[in-house]
Amino acid sequence: MAEPAPEPALRASSLSQAYGESWVLRDLTFELPAGGTLAVIGPNGAGKSTLLRILATLLRPSAGGVAVFGTDLPGSAWRLRGRVGYLGHSALLYRDLGAAENLRFHARLFGLPDDGADRIAELLDRVSLAHRASTRVGEMSAGMVKRLAVCRTLLHDPDLLILDEPTTGVDPLSRRQFWELIGRVRADRPGMSVLVATAYMEEAETFDRL
Repeated sequence: MAEPAPEPALRASSLSQAYGESWVLRDLTFELPAGGTLAVIGPNGAGKSTLLRILATLLRPSAGGVAVFGTDLPGSAWRLRGRVGYLGHSALLYRDLGAAENLRFHARLFGLPDDGADRIAELLDRVSLAHRASTRVGEMSAGMVKRLAVCRTLLHDPDLLILDEPTTGVDPLSRRQFWELIGRVRADRPGMSVLVATAYMEEAETFDRL
């Protein structure tokens, strides 16, 4: 007997979101299979960030249904936070703490053993920030901060990676390094699902598109 198909990473049905009388999302229906990739493209104000915040369990939708790995939102969002890595427009890093200190703080939130020491060292090395482990975030360039934010997002080894315009505002070299890192992470974890909102069409070329 064939094994049942794995539960989709994401499933949205007639998903809608309004702010006051203005609808930002209306009747959006789609699936992201486990291990799949999906790019959300559209102009500013199209609702990309709103959609990603709903799927990252940070925003309650106005109408419709959404499930992450078969768990309905928003009622059971607490069950999913350890499986989702979300990189939004804010890096969610403390400017007065060093790179490694920031990651240790987040490692404690996720209950990683030994405050995630080995994982932190591995990620900082992957993004070429090992030599900046003690540098305060407030002293880093925008590209460095973005790379450190990626480390924070990957720290707990999520099953679903949600990236909201992750390369906006960084130089071309940092953009290339970012996608090379994501490619290596996905090669190590072929079951990881990735949803990305991007303003760059060339970045969406290797993704399915919504």
